[in-house]
Amino acid sequence: MKVTWNESVCVHAGKCVAGSPEVFKVVDGQFRIDLTAGEESQIRATVSACPSGALQIEED
Repeated sequence: MKVTWNESVCVHAGKCVAGSPEVFKVVDGQFRIDLTAGEESQIRATVSACPSGALQIEED
């Protein structure tokens, strides 16, 4: 599983950071995704809650 983020689509609602803060975070002003820091089911739930669709899952 790979998660991508489209900055131009993002509305910065913060649901990803609130839903899985260990996976989705802002570090030094840059959005980071660390898939090793969370459970797949929680990551999938967080991505599906993205209101703009900026986060997408790509299957391996």
